[in-house]
Amino acid sequence: MKNKIRELRKSFKFRQEDLANELGVTRQTINAIENEKYNPTLELAMKLAKLLNTTVDELFSLDS
Repeated sequence: MKNKIRELRKSFKFRQEDLANELGVTRQTINAIENEKYNPTLELAMKLAKLLNTTVDELFSLDS
């Protein structure tokens, strides 16, 4: 699953660690999601979208 997390995170000037702390996960989790090695739970995806001021649909897309 593709995502725009890195792009949006950088636009907000957040570090991976900043997102991780806000969401109660590890920096490694954020890194794995950004690198498309881990698909987050629906709850985490919704929290990410809210924190990055977007929707889950805008944040994530299925691979073609």
